[in-house]
Amino acid sequence: MRSVLNKAKYKYLQFMRIYLDNSATTPVDPEVLEAMLPYFHDQFGNPSSVHSWGQEGAKTILGARDQVARFLGCKTEEVVFTSCATEANNLALKGVIYSYREKTGKKGHLITSQIEHKAILKPAKSLEKQGYKVTYLSVNSEGIIKLPDLEKAITDDTVLCSIMYANSETGAIEPIREIGKIIKKINRRRANKIIVHTDAAQAVQYLDCNVDRLHVDLITIAGHKVYAPKGIGALYIRKGTPFKPLQEGGSQEYGLRAGTENVPYIVAIAKALELVSDNKAKIHKKLTALRDRLILEILKKIPESQLNGPKGDSRLPNNVNFSFPGAEGESIVLALDMQGIAVSTGSACTSQDLKPSHVLTAMGLSPEVAHGSIRITLSKYTTKEEIDQLIALLPDIVKRFRKMAPKM
Repeated sequence: MRSVLNKAKYKYLQFMRIYLDNSATTPVDPEVLEAMLPYFHDQFGNPSSVHSWGQEGAKTILGARDQVARFLGCKTEEVVFTSCATEANNLALKGVIYSYREKTGKKGHLITSQIEHKAILKPAKSLEKQGYKVTYLSVNSEGIIKLPDLEKAITDDTVLCSIMYANSETGAIEPIREIGKIIKKINRRRANKIIVHTDAAQAVQYLDCNVDRLHVDLITIAGHKVYAPKGIGALYIRKGTPFKPLQEGGSQEYGLRAGTENVPYIVAIAKALELVSDNKAKIHKKLTALRDRLILEILKKIPESQLNGPKGDSRLPNNVNFSFPGAEGESIVLALDMQGIAVSTGSACTSQDLKPSHVLTAMGLSPEVAHGSIRITLSKYTTKEEIDQLIALLPDIVKRFRKMAPKM
């Protein structure tokens, strides 16, 4: 009898599966899927071909590029499609730095932060090994960089400043507009202009990404964070930005990123951004209410729990990061998964790393407390009922693991 009940419970949980790891990836929106489907079979031509099949593809890409440009408030020819945000970030950092060296013969200086995604930190470390100087700015206890530190870090050799727009682990929103304004002012009295880049992969759904209002020269976008498929990204490159391509071959993407274009996925990211524009305010309001309810209830129901990162408008509306001292974050994630709920311990790209989160330790959390952290990220599909289910289950899970933990 118990076996029958367990099977019934398993089927019920499978039906009630709740996905709350949307900073890792989002499901493809049905409208996005519908927009991209014709380009797998009916309109499959290579956009570089001169015949009509190819020119249909080229026209489609131009339309998609124009759509992305409208979203960013930039020129159509300033949008370069990539395979993902990681490629776009590598292209941004190395494209600018290598161009500077080619032009001047000098190895320039890069400024970034300690809380960046590994898609920035690893290229930065690689540049360091090649002899380039890199400054990693620290952050305050909420995970936000200090603007005076940025100004102090700038030298005559500074070529590029790359600070993420919003953090994937804590949802902390960085002062990108203020950074852009500071550097724009400094550039008025410099011969070699400092280029400003921001990784906006997490921010695109919720924040203003107009490149002129942000005063940025480069901006990274990821399709799978905005309900498009995995495997497509984009990099905005302001006209006149010194830039060296990394991938050589054909003349695609204005000669800045060689390779046959992925037409259906390019269509997908453009359609996804169109939907973001149409629904941004409504979704922002909905998710802020769900996020704040989750924070309030968990802090109230679980003793000694703490919220990591900022509160209110300084945080993305879909992001919550908690620490539960005395319980291990990965165990909590697995226990929730057994109950049909998906959350994470941090960035999906570092989920196999046994080290504590570099973001949380940079904010001053001890390794022990950082290890007891989980990230919960909502989507436009998340419901109040799903949040209530998590609130009902999480306190008992944390209590159980705390009881099992060895006493020091």
